Amino acid sequence: MKTSSTEGGPLHQRLGAEFRRRIEAGEWPEGVPVPSEAQLCEEFGTSRGPVRQALAQLRADGHLVGGRGKPPVARKVTPSQPFASLMSFTQWAESIGRTPGQHTVEVARRGAHPEAAARLGLDEGAPAVDLVRLRSLDDVPAMVERSTFVLDVGSHLFAFDPDEGSVYGTLTSRGVDLNHARHTIDAVAASPQDAELLGVEPGQPLLRVRRLAYTGDGRPVEYADDRYLPAMATFTIENTMDGRTVAARGGTPDTTSATTSTRISPSTSTRTSASTSTRTSTTRKEVQ
Repeated sequence: MKTSSTEGGPLHQRLGAEFRRRIEAGEWPEGVPVPSEAQLCEEFGTSRGPVRQALAQLRADGHLVGGRGKPPVARKVTPSQPFASLMSFTQWAESIGRTPGQHTVEVARRGAHPEAAARLGLDEGAPAVDLVRLRSLDDVPAMVERSTFVLDVGSHLFAFDPDEGSVYGTLTSRGVDLNHARHTIDAVAASPQDAELLGVEPGQPLLRVRRLAYTGDGRPVEYADDRYLPAMATFTIENTMDGRTVAARGGTPDTTSATTSTRISPSTSTRTSASTSTRTSTTRKEVQ
């Protein structure tokens, strides 16, 4: 049997990617012993060495638990995405050794819907470009991505295939100045379209990240509403002692739960959850 990644890389890495995919997809159920080394060697037609290396890496990553004479059992691990890489799903996935994927549901020019128009400083119904994609990690659905771009930026989307990789990478290569963004995190119930794309029941809680991306001169050019399966991603906020964090209770136009304003710079990490809405102050980073 071929692994899920048959091109390039040492055999143990390709085996590890396939084993990880099986765990994340539920083919190796969580809490259930995985096949023995002998069974895996027979299935993949290889010696014990690469299989042992692959299983050892999965133990180190936390995907396998057990030992001391007991067979290892599968365990799902939720990848954590720091705000420093929140601008690019593709870049984040590759940085943690996962394979990003995307399926484009729609790219369309249409009138901006009221919320996007308000965020982007457009008149309601002004021409804009909508993009809807299903994003995956190692072929497992992870997130529904919905973005509305101002027309002069979004028009670039019609010149390339969004299924081929990073939209941000392509836009920046075409001279679009994506300089910084503001993110708001909360929890929402899966809509019928979310549920169909992600393979879950309507109403299931999803982790939502709303993003407003700006150029260097402060012009908003993208408003996004990304909805993650909580089992597939968490987010971290990084602060330093010389940074400033201000927390306040009460509602805002965007959220009705406690809100935290945080300026991001690398140091200690704080994990957010689906039950907490977190507004970050303008987060500046260079898009690579």
